[in-house]
Amino acid sequence: LNKTILCNDSGIQLIHIFEDEWLYKKDIVKSRLRNILGMIDNKIFARKCEIREVNTKEKTKFLNDNHIQGAVGSKINLGLYYNNELVSIMTFGSFRKVLGLKNIENKYELIRFCNKINANVIGGASKLLKHFIGTYQPKEIISYADRRWSTGNLYDKLGFSYDHNSNPNYFYIINNSREHRFKYRKDILIREGFDKNKTEHEIMLERGIYRIYDCGTITYKKTLY
Repeated sequence: LNKTILCNDSGIQLIHIFEDEWLYKKDIVKSRLRNILGMIDNKIFARKCEIREVNTKEKTKFLNDNHIQGAVGSKINLGLYYNNELVSIMTFGSFRKVLGLKNIENKYELIRFCNKINANVIGGASKLLKHFIGTYQPKEIISYADRRWSTGNLYDKLGFSYDHNSNPNYFYIINNSREHRFKYRKDILIREGFDKNKTEHEIMLERGIYRIYDCGTITYKKTLY
């Protein structure tokens, strides 16, 4: 995080790539880097695409194939189809407990957005968001930019307002991959038989399982009604 802040202050965007991303999602990483550097030749215009609701199976596959964080549960999945092929997706859901949030009626989280790798769907995010707002009429939308990869430019373009920066989050390293800390909360570890008098961190260290931290996220909000 300190490196990221120092670079931002000097007008430099610093990108952090975790080892497991490079090992297991190299094609997605390369596509993201090409996009950031403006090196994507395959350009698709959103105005030539059709919006459809995406079923769970197709959403899951598309996100696992094209999003650095993979698939996650969501209630509303909107896709752009070009020549009957899904090329862009935006998913929404209730505020997630994993992020320490409580569900509030008519308030949504924009959970995932991505294009097909090595493709730039021009105007795609704007078209999908506009359709979501017109169809579901949310009072507020919240979303997060990963500071390892993003400076939040997309949210600025979509009319979101900066809310705050979060502290760095941590993951546990299991079999050379990162796993979310939510799966290793103290209450879960106690139910599995570990010492209730020890902290989550102490229990995991005794198991030889270590933490790795990211740069935190930037929280954005869009208030509509």
